[in-house]
Amino acid sequence: METICTHLLEVQAARPASRECGGCVASGGAWVHLRLCLTCGYVGCCNSSENRHAMRHFLETGHPLVQSIEPHDQWSYCYLDEIFLLPQVPLEESR
Repeated sequence: METICTHLLEVQAARPASRECGGCVASGGAWVHLRLCLTCGYVGCCNSSENRHAMRHFLETGHPLVQSIEPHDQWSYCYLDEIFLLPQVPLEESR
């Protein structure tokens, strides 16, 4: 397992596309927590959710970095390096 993330240069100034899991909304499912893809802004549900849309997005796109967008969470995660990153990568502020 890596001790540093080798994918930080892939981070974009991602803004959440929504504040809900689009995959769960489309399928009528429910989510536990939300994750933001730091490459494209996709919002998906966490691995504790039944459908694991954030992980599915990673497997389909190869976008390695996600950030929790839950209140009071301040971490990101790299799927490829399998490490948590603290502090979080700041979200682009709405204009």
